[in-house]
Amino acid sequence: MSDVKAVWEIPAILGEGPLWAPSEDAVYWVDIFSSKVHCYGHSDGRKITWTFDFPITSLAERADGGFIGTLNDGYAWINFDVISAQPIALPEADMPGNRFNDGKVDSSGRFWAGTMDREQVAESGSLYRLDPDLSWQQCDSDYIICNGPTFNLDNSIIYHTDSIKRRIYALDMDSAGELSNKRVFTQFTSADEGVPDGMTIDSEDCIWVAHFGGARITRYSPAGEILTVLPLPVPNITSCTFAGADLDTLYITTASTGIDEADKAKYPLAGSFFRCVPGVKGAPTAKFGG
Repeated sequence: MSDVKAVWEIPAILGEGPLWAPSEDAVYWVDIFSSKVHCYGHSDGRKITWTFDFPITSLAERADGGFIGTLNDGYAWINFDVISAQPIALPEADMPGNRFNDGKVDSSGRFWAGTMDREQVAESGSLYRLDPDLSWQQCDSDYIICNGPTFNLDNSIIYHTDSIKRRIYALDMDSAGELSNKRVFTQFTSADEGVPDGMTIDSEDCIWVAHFGGARITRYSPAGEILTVLPLPVPNITSCTFAGADLDTLYITTASTGIDEADKAKYPLAGSFFRCVPGVKGAPTAKFGG
């Protein structure tokens, strides 16, 4: 495994949702609290930032071109040319105490996204699915902070997290996207682990989990065994994705939120964008509607 390197020393407040866009040879990622979307060129290191008038909490490519994402209260088409969003479905428009959080597209082209209680107390969060025909469904509920998701290689299991409960769930998923057999995949128990945040899958069906407050990423086997622990020089690790033509590079988002003035000197790279070559490859990035 190569050393972890900060490729963009930017103090993102809440960097999240890295997305590999192979047609652009670039990784997109969001900074939710600053309403920004960043783009990093995998081969050339180019850096582009867009600032919106509202937060974008997750992002995905569309099979027919362009982008789709989640805003505070639902799904929207995202347009980088005019820095705008066109709402598609707003399942929680009447829930101002909640907001959408992380999201990802499965290999059937469906966009899964979770919501959370802004105060991080109430079990008001849910897991939603937006289908290619733009219909949506509430698929699970009773989350405080709904995080993740990721999917196994044959698209038969979705892994999803409640960060406050420090728990990652596995749910069986049929060809129509219906869920069943919810069970605990792993439970964080020690304080130094922090809480589970974003996740991705690799080509061996193993899950890479970001530890917010735990300064690491952990690779789990499909049976929940810890295989690899990747330490990072900052505490708040939020998500990761594989990128590059061979899907052999792991990009990692982090956050500076929650780090007080006394710790800023200790963690000068907090909020930066990192990468390493972990020695395994990832799975292709799915597009909405594809």
